Amino acid sequence: MPISPTALAQLPVRRLGPADLLSCADLSENRGWLREEHKWGLLLTAGTGYGIDDPEGEGLLACCVVTSYGPGLAAIGMVLVAERYARRGVGRRLMRYVLEETGETPLTLYATANGQPLYEGLGFTEIARAEMVKGRFSFSAPAPDVTVRPATAEDLQDVLRLDREIFGLDRTPLITRLPAFADHLRVAVDGGVITGFAAAWPNMDTHVIGPLIARDTATAQALIASLAEASDRPLRTDVELRHTALLGWLKENGLDTIITNAIMVRSIPDLPGDAERRFAPLTVAAG
Repeated sequence: MPISPTALAQLPVRRLGPADLLSCADLSENRGWLREEHKWGLLLTAGTGYGIDDPEGEGLLACCVVTSYGPGLAAIGMVLVAERYARRGVGRRLMRYVLEETGETPLTLYATANGQPLYEGLGFTEIARAEMVKGRFSFSAPAPDVTVRPATAEDLQDVLRLDREIFGLDRTPLITRLPAFADHLRVAVDGGVITGFAAAWPNMDTHVIGPLIARDTATAQALIASLAEASDRPLRTDVELRHTALLGWLKENGLDTIITNAIMVRSIPDLPGDAERRFAPLTVAAG
């Protein structure tokens, strides 16, 4: 017998951790998403997961992850509800719980067209849009002549300083995980000064490029081209629509649009930092 709406509304929300990785991946698969176990491993370690156990079987009925950057901002991502419980208010209930847990902390998230009305009803507003592109990088359009090299351990403090300047908040717990999480990590250098950095991390059959932080479009292009040279997989990344030159160049090089999402915020008018130099997030679930 299907669980009643009253019983559904009373199911407890609990914290998730690395031990819940496979259950989260199963839930992703249930909703037609990729399993993304590597990504889940990062999010459940660097962030805080929330979930509702399925009372009618093993695994999770719903889940999401919150990545905190201190009192100034937190990112919500991977909001999933099992197919058989969809459209029964579970997503709204889980989100309300997360809003209570995060209190006065400003929030951000990437929303699909289906999810955007839910978030708008919870006080989120759209501030920008981002395009997900994917494909085999063709090298048809050349990259600018910018010096790019593999990152070293000695670069970490300079990378962290640049990230704080451009992102606007301290992402040390995430950025310090990049060397182990990513297959390739590159820095752009001008006169001995790091002017940008980017990572390519494995996700199923692709390499996802992100974060991508750079002083200008030319530097961003050079970083992507260097990562593409190192990869034997199709590339995927999420780029804000404001970066028209970068998106056009990526499409010249064989990447096609997959989906466009709304970037939304709650309790702040806009994201901190410099959007003109912030080209791609680490993941849409972590910023």
